Formats: sequence, C-alpha cells, structure tokens
Amino acid sequence: MQAIQEVHELTAEQFYEEILPGGQPAVFRGLVSDWPLVQAARTSDTSFCDYIRAFDRGQDISTAQGPASINGRLFYNADLSGLNFRTVQSRLSTSLQFLLEHANDTAPPTLAIQSAVISHYLPGMERENRLPGGLVPPDIDPRLWLGGRATVAAHYDPSENMACCVAGRRRFTLFPPEQVANLYIGPLELTPAGAAISMVDFDQPDLDRHPRFRDALAAALVADLEPGDAIYIPYLWWHHVRALDAINALVNYWWTPMPARGGDPRNALLHAMLAIRDLPPGYRAAWRSMFEHYAFDDRPVASEHLPESRRGILGDLDAADVTRLKQALARALGRQ
Repeated sequence: MQAIQEVHELTAEQFYEEILPGGQPAVFRGLVSDWPLVQAARTSDTSFCDYIRAFDRGQDISTAQGPASINGRLFYNADLSGLNFRTVQSRLSTSLQFLLEHANDTAPPTLAIQSAVISHYLPGMERENRLPGGLVPPDIDPRLWLGGRATVAAHYDPSENMACCVAGRRRFTLFPPEQVANLYIGPLELTPAGAAISMVDFDQPDLDRHPRFRDALAAALVADLEPGDAIYIPYLWWHHVRALDAINALVNYWWTPMPARGGDPRNALLHAMLAIRDLPPGYRAAWRSMFEHYAFDDRPVASEHLPESRRGILGDLDAADVTRLKQALARALGRQ
C-alpha cells in the first residue's frame, strides 16, 4: 500500500485551491499539536481523561460495547442477523473510567463512543480546541470519537472529512470510490453505524472468498496518525480506521460544500436499484444512457438548446421549485 501524501504548514488557501479540488487524501502533521486536548493526551492517559471530564455535563451518551472476544472489531454477528456489539446509553465519565481501568489489559472489552457532537456533550471544549482559521466552514460542529483499541470497517461518508487525532495513534487505510466492487460491501439495510461497510477482515483477508480485494489493496493508501496530526478524507472515499492504543480519541469535521437541493444521493441510489436493476439488459442500457445524459453530464449539455424560462429541473431552481419537485416525487413514489 502507498503512503498518503503529507503536507506541512497547511494554509486555508492551499487547502481550498489545491487539495480540495484535487480530490486526493492528505495528512497534515502537527496541525493541531497546540490543542490543550492534545497536550493533555501527551502528558498521560489520566491527564487526557481529566481534561475531558472538566467539560462533561453528565449526560448519557450512545456507547458501543462489545466483549473481548471480538478483538475490538465492530462488525456483524456470524449470520449477519445483527451486530457483534450492543449500543447503550452511558455516562461519559463512566466510559473514561472503564478505559483507564482496562488500559493494561491484553484483551480488553471493546468500548467506543462515536460521532458525539462536542458542543452538546462537552460544551466549551470546542472553543479551546479550534482548527486553524478557514480550514472548514465556521458553522461545522466538531464531533468526538473516543474508545479503546477498536477497529471500524471500511466505509464511506457522503461528505468531506477533516479528522484530527487527539489521543493515541490511529491507522487509516483509504480507497477511492471506484474500489467499491473490490471491497465486498455488506447489507445496506443493516449497518453497524449507518454507513455500509466492507465485509473483508483486514487482519485476515480471505482471498478465496474475496479475491478482488487484491485489486483494492493495490489502490489503497495508508497513514498512521499521532496525536496532533490530521487527515483529509475526500467525499465518498472508503476508509478503514484502526485505533492502536488503549485510549484513543479523534475529533472530526464533516461538511458538504455543494448544494444538496435534491437531498441525499443515497436515496436516489436506492430507488434506482429498485426501479432499474431487474429490468431486461436492453432496458438497463437505455436507462444508463439517460442517467449519463441527465445526471452525470454537465447540465448545459442537456439544457442549452432550451429557453431559460423552459428548462425546469435542468435550470436554476429556487427553494419553492425544489419543494414542489420533491412533493411531486413523493406523490409519485406513494402511488407505486
């Protein structure tokens, strides 16, 4: 696997003019080394936990818990009818104490807090630990990911992602979107955390069962992050994340810079699967041409021959136009 490109002394101009348009992942060493959160983690696990406790308001928080037998791999049960861990509501202080108590265990039970909005659960901490100016939109709420030596299977986010390692080390293995067929994606209806995941065990890949995974590995990019480092994961890139130490924490920022006038593209994908996948081959080929023309070609190709006032959905829509079209689509789906 190849190493992810590294960028030093990152500026907002460089990020938005070079890295973001390039659509390739990048690692930024030491980007948040001056955060008090990182400084506390570098002092000791106890100092890190004490720093977080100072902001904790005692709310219950969604927490994944699994037995030692899963070796930290948050995944499915044997027959894919459920998951190999349970999600409970627990106090953050309880989870921190649990991690400290099991820090020296060779095979500890699994604990992971995922995607906790910091301003809600730890108000004020986000003000003391800020990204350098202009790197992400100012209204984005940072989220905390905290736990032990947990492994999150390869998955994608329908957003741009800036992730900052603040405690412990993490290994990121990334794949471009076109590797989807080589990652052997699991059920779409049941997922560990809302996103579809790869079924391949990266520790012991079964290449007889998943032979195309060899091709995915040939396209993979990898990086190990230390506390204070950050990584940019582009929109829809698959990423496998492994926490390497007894106490690990990540702060991330998700954002989507493009207008989402039509909603979540995943909904369109699901409907296309229902409506098109089982059509005769000739029909599917015809619809492929339609999608290429109307959804994937530049809009002027489909609309430039029409007067601006008659371009409809192919033209520039205001909020009222979008609402009417969504309502019409909802009525059409309801009749099927």
